[in-house]
Amino acid sequence: QVQLVESGGGLVQAGGSLRLSCAASGSIFSINAMGWYRQAPGKQRELVATITSDGSTNYADSVKGRFTISRDNAKNTVYLQMNSLKPEDTAVYYCVVFKGDGLDYWGKGTLVTVSS
Repeated sequence: QVQLVESGGGLVQAGGSLRLSCAASGSIFSINAMGWYRQAPGKQRELVATITSDGSTNYADSVKGRFTISRDNAKNTVYLQMNSLKPEDTAVYYCVVFKGDGLDYWGKGTLVTVSS
């Protein structure tokens, strides 16, 4: 089992910034990738960004150039720096860990609200 603790969500005005953090603990060996998904009210959960153990990143087109994902392997923590936030970025953001055995683990989510 992997436990994930997310932090950093909150209320911010459009154009502002937030930084999300997600610390993993437990069976943290063989983690292939870590990332963030989000789910807005009435919408399906969608990919925001992922980062592999060697630092390769992938972003949704909607956040490219505004969000940056990073990872501290020593702390088993993944970060999401979100700049130039827009009201459409309002969602619950979920941290996810993908392990080499094919299993994935999800955090409980942290709410990000961007006011116009």
